[in-house]
Amino acid sequence: MFTRVFEIFLVSLRLGLTSFGGPVAHLGYFHNEYVNRRKWLDDKAYADLVALSQFIPGPASSQVGIGIGLMRGGLPGAFASFAGFTFPSVAILIGFAALLEIYDLTHAGWIYGLKIVAVAVVAHAVLGMGKKLAPDRERATIALVTLMLVLLWQTVYSQVALIVLAGIAGYIIYKGREAERAPDILTGLSYRFAAVCLGLFFALLALLPLARQLFEAQWLALFDSFYRAGALVFGGGHVVLPLLEREVVPAGLMGADEFLAGYGAAQAVPGPLFTFASYLGTVAGGISGGLIATAAIFLPAFLLILGTLPFWGQIRKNPVIQSALYGVNAAVVGILAAALYNPIFTSAVDTAIDFAFAAGLFGLLVYWKMPAWFVVLVGIIGGAVISWLFYGEILFGL
Repeated sequence: MFTRVFEIFLVSLRLGLTSFGGPVAHLGYFHNEYVNRRKWLDDKAYADLVALSQFIPGPASSQVGIGIGLMRGGLPGAFASFAGFTFPSVAILIGFAALLEIYDLTHAGWIYGLKIVAVAVVAHAVLGMGKKLAPDRERATIALVTLMLVLLWQTVYSQVALIVLAGIAGYIIYKGREAERAPDILTGLSYRFAAVCLGLFFALLALLPLARQLFEAQWLALFDSFYRAGALVFGGGHVVLPLLEREVVPAGLMGADEFLAGYGAAQAVPGPLFTFASYLGTVAGGISGGLIATAAIFLPAFLLILGTLPFWGQIRKNPVIQSALYGVNAAVVGILAAALYNPIFTSAVDTAIDFAFAAGLFGLLVYWKMPAWFVVLVGIIGGAVISWLFYGEILFGL
């Protein structure tokens, strides 16, 4: 067991050090590593896990990583996966809280290169998942309609609503199909333990604001603010930023300039964007504040995935649910494809040079079968060289 857990930690650590581009790009990196390369789960199980992470609040990519660690190595595997993927960006952002006062790293050439890498990685994931999860006309149509509506109807709950509608469409179209044997999701957790996790999630959400009023302690105020942010945001990523801003700037914990500087730093580092809390907590209360804020914002994600995944493993075997999941999984492809365009492609590709660079990295992944870490390294070096040759010092950053 120790060997397996340590392997989970090392794999997730490498992803935590190299997964740039935000939550959707992370799902592309995860798919390449866990499904294509290591085959720890198949495309359907992965898409089911992604769909579940869209239904529950919290950082979607982190929840998928925790779920894969749980399925692979039980509760120790879940903690190992979370630690490996999250702690690199936590450490970097705590350091950035001091460094950003001296250097502006957000426009460095290697950051430009990593944005281009994200384009190639997500395009590769869309291609692979589309072939397996939307192989017929009906599911391809669901994926395309979802893609169009995600781009045209951008609200906080639009993705959740579209997944529900896709599930209804899948049930109507495929309800007569014989149920497939869904592989068991072995989490090592009992239903009782899962129910306790769900109960604790709601109890903390209700009781922390009361405790904050009764006890005037800065650490408790930080914990309440960041726990609420992690518990009430669907989709994760950039959606959490307005909520965090309302928690820290009006309260006088930092100024707007400090908040925006940290936001730029969070975009420049690998790993989940929720580790922006590490920067905010450090500015507000030193290193201990950064650690408290990090624990608080990720605790809801942990409680929810531990509380729902054991039940999800049984629910997904139901023939009715399986029919609905045909549509849901196709919708996941559409959501990923929409995110490939916006914000990933639109924020990274402005010129023919950018597109050519992205195409070359895509070719390394698809045709040369290069591992993601190698493509990331090429992106870093290539981004620095291209920014120097074609853009001058504007993108070089230092």
